[in-house]
Amino acid sequence: MAHVHTRRWRISRRHALRSMGVSIALPFLDCMHDRVGRPKRCVFVYVPNGFNVLTWQITTAGRDYALSPALAGLTRHRDRITPISGLHHPTGIGKAHKCARIWLTGATLDNEQRPTSVSADQLMADVTGMHTRFRSLELAVTGGTLSWTRDGVPLPSQRSPKAVFDRLFGATRGGVERARSRLARRASILDLVLDRAKELRKRVGRDDRTRLDEYLTAVRDVEIRTQHAEHWLDVPKPRVDAGTRARFAVRPPLSAAGDTYAMFYDLVVLALRTDMTRVITFMTGSESHGLAIPEIGIHQTRHELSHHGGIREKMDRLTRCDAFLTRHFARFLDRLAEHDEAGEPLLDRTIVLYGSGMSYGHNHGNANLPLVLAGGRGLGLAHGRHVDKNLPRIGKYDLAHPHEHYRICLRPADSRARASSLLLTLLQRMDVAVDRFADSLGPMSEIVS
Repeated sequence: MAHVHTRRWRISRRHALRSMGVSIALPFLDCMHDRVGRPKRCVFVYVPNGFNVLTWQITTAGRDYALSPALAGLTRHRDRITPISGLHHPTGIGKAHKCARIWLTGATLDNEQRPTSVSADQLMADVTGMHTRFRSLELAVTGGTLSWTRDGVPLPSQRSPKAVFDRLFGATRGGVERARSRLARRASILDLVLDRAKELRKRVGRDDRTRLDEYLTAVRDVEIRTQHAEHWLDVPKPRVDAGTRARFAVRPPLSAAGDTYAMFYDLVVLALRTDMTRVITFMTGSESHGLAIPEIGIHQTRHELSHHGGIREKMDRLTRCDAFLTRHFARFLDRLAEHDEAGEPLLDRTIVLYGSGMSYGHNHGNANLPLVLAGGRGLGLAHGRHVDKNLPRIGKYDLAHPHEHYRICLRPADSRARASSLLLTLLQRMDVAVDRFADSLGPMSEIVS
C-alpha cells in the first residue's frame, strides 16, 4: 500500500514555505493538521443513459424508506447515503445525449454545444488544487468528460488506469531536469504569447477585445499550471509497493466490465489516500458507449438497453446492469470507509455524488435525475433519509402504470427543484465562496447537518 506519513511532529504551512524559500503553496501534510484543518475531497461518478426508473425509484420519503431493487447493494451504507429524487437541470430538459455536459455545469450550451459556464468540480479544484500535485483528475472508461473550464473548454478524461497510475506514482518522464527544461520552454513561449496578445489588444475593437480577453484567461491558466507543475518536480512522489504497482500494470479487457470498474475505483481511492488530488470525476461510460457486462450475461451496451421500448426482457437486463453498477459503487464506498485518516474514515472526508444526467433513457427524459449522495459527514453532510422533491407535488408513486412515472422523468414535478442547488451546497461544503451556481435557488438544507 501507499506509504503512510508519521505524525510525530507538526509544522505550520508558513514555516515550511519560508524554510524552502518558495511562494507557492505546499502539499497538505499530516504534520499540518493542527494548523490548517483537514483535507476536503469530492468525487463525482457518472452513469450514462439513466437507469430503469421503475426499479430505481424509491417510493417513500424520509428515514423509513425502503431501498429499491437497483439500489439494494447500498444497504450496508444506508447511514452514509442520501438518495435524492425530483431534481433537474432546466437547461438539460430535451438535450438528449448532451446531458453529461450539463450534469456538473447546469449550463446552457452554445452554438458549438459547449457549456457556457464552468463545471462545479473545477470550481472546487480552484480551492483545493494549490495543495496537491494534481488539481483534479478526469477519468472515463470509454470516453467523454464531465469537466469544463470557464472558457467552455473540455478537460479530456484519461481512459488508461495504467497511464494514470504512472502519471501519479511513476518516475518523471525523461528525468526531473529534462521535465524542468520542458516546462521552462513552455513558460518562455507563454511569455511571448502574452506579450504579443497584450500589444494586439490595444489595436482591436471591443468585440475582438472580449474574445482576446477570453484567450488571455486561458493562457494565464496554462501559465499557472506550468508554475504549479514546476514546483512539484522537487516534491517526491508517495512510495507505492510492488503489489499495488503490479495491480495497475495491465488493464483488464473491456469484456471484463467488473474488473475494469474495480480498477478505476481503486485508482480513485489510491489517489485520494495519497493526497495526489482532492477532486475527481469518473465516467463509467459515455451516453454513446456504456459497457456491456458479459460476466452477468449482459451483451448489449447500456445505450441499447436504455432504449428498451417497454420490452420486459430488455428492462430486466437494464435493472440487472443497474444493480451491478450499484454493487461496484458500494464496494468503492467500502474502500473509502475502511481507510482511516487521523482517526476518521476517509469517506467522512470525501463527498461522493453518484448518478446520471438522464433518468428515462428510452425517451431521453432528463428530469427526476437519479442521484445518490454519499460520504462527507466530516464536511457537514447529513445522511440516512430519502430526499424527495416529487412527492409533495404528485402525492404518491404509481409504478404499476409506467407512463405516469415516465411523465415526471420527462418534465419536472417541481420546477424549483434544481440540481444546481445541490451542486451549490456541495461547493459550499468544499469551501468555494459562492452563494449561487448556475440556476440554483439556494443551498439544500435537507442534506446538511
